[in-house]
Amino acid sequence: MSKKKSFVLRLNEDKMKALEKWAADEFRSTNGQLEWILTKALKDSKRFKKIDSSNADEN
Repeated sequence: MSKKKSFVLRLNEDKMKALEKWAADEFRSTNGQLEWILTKALKDSKRFKKIDSSNADEN
């Protein structure tokens, strides 16, 4: 499993509420939703290699 790095993210209250609602609608944690959004954006922009599903737990 790869290491995860912690950092502080500051969002205004309205964005945070919207993100929390979106995460709940998708049955994800807020952190999980942010990771999903970032991974999708990075893949879509071809700035992040696609992960082989057999190695998905490692990344």
